[in-house]
Amino acid sequence: MHSISRREMLGATLAGVSALSTANLVKAEDIQEELVRPENFKGEVKQSVCKWCYGGIPLEEFCVICKKMGLVGVDLVDPKDWELVGKHGLTVTMGNVPEVQIRVGINRKENHDRIVASYEKYIPMAAELNVPNVISLSGDRKGLDDQTGLQNCIEALKRVASIAEKYKVNVCLELLNSKDHDDYMADRVQWGIDLIKGVGSERVKLLFDIYHMHRMEGDVIYNIRRAYDCIGHFHTAGCPGRKDLDDQQELYYPPIIRAIKDLGFQGFIAHEFLPKDSVRSLYNAMKLCDL
Repeated sequence: MHSISRREMLGATLAGVSALSTANLVKAEDIQEELVRPENFKGEVKQSVCKWCYGGIPLEEFCVICKKMGLVGVDLVDPKDWELVGKHGLTVTMGNVPEVQIRVGINRKENHDRIVASYEKYIPMAAELNVPNVISLSGDRKGLDDQTGLQNCIEALKRVASIAEKYKVNVCLELLNSKDHDDYMADRVQWGIDLIKGVGSERVKLLFDIYHMHRMEGDVIYNIRRAYDCIGHFHTAGCPGRKDLDDQQELYYPPIIRAIKDLGFQGFIAHEFLPKDSVRSLYNAMKLCDL
C-alpha cells in the first residue's frame, strides 16, 4: 500500500487532509514544551504514525516532530524515504513496496511474478536500512471467490516468505474493511487467520487495523485475542470517520491497548487517523495509548 495507491484509493479523504489550514500545522520549532518532555510517556507501547495522515507537513519536518514527541517510528513510508527516516533516529515501522496495491493484489495468479519481483528487490533493501516490516495486500475480489483468492494469496506469500526469512524482514498483509474499500478481499479476521496458517512462516503476519476490523466485525478485543499468533502489526483510528482517538467515537482504546500489551505484543502500534488538530491530536492519541 504505497503512498500513491493509498492516495488514489482515499482521494476524497486526502483532499480534506491537504486542505488543512497551515495555521493548524505545528512545525518542529513550534512544538509546545509539554509535547517534548520525555517524562510524559512510559514508552512501554511502541507507537508509530502513518505519514499520509499529515500530508501538509514535509517528511523531514515530520520526522523531527515525531522524534521530539517520543514516537519510535513512521509508518507506510515509500522506499525512497526509508533512509531519511532512519537518519532521524526513527524506524520505518511499515515499509511500502512498489507494485503492492489495494486494488490489484496477490489474490490473482497473474499478478504474482510482478509482485514477488518487487519484494525480491525491496526486502533486501529493507534489511539493509533496518526496516522490520513491509506491507502486503490481497487485492479486490472482482468476482473471484474467497477460497480461491485465499489459496492464491497463500501461494504468493509462500514465495515471498522464503525471501523474508532469508533477510529477517516481516511481511504483513493488511486487513481492510470492504465498506470503505469496496470489494477488498482480506476483510475478515478468520480469512486472515486461515491465510497466515496456510503460509506457515514466522515472517508472514497480519497487519490488524483496529478501525477496519471494527467496521467489519466489531468484537475487537475478542478478535485480537483469537488472531494474536497471526498478528505482526497494528493500526489505530477512531470510528466512525477514521478521526481522533477521543470521546466522540465508539472505540475506546485503553482497554484495547491493554489487551494487546497483556498478550505480550512486542511489535509496533501505528496511528492511522485523520487528525482534527494536527500534531495535538497525535499527542493526545499517544497519551491515551501509553499504558
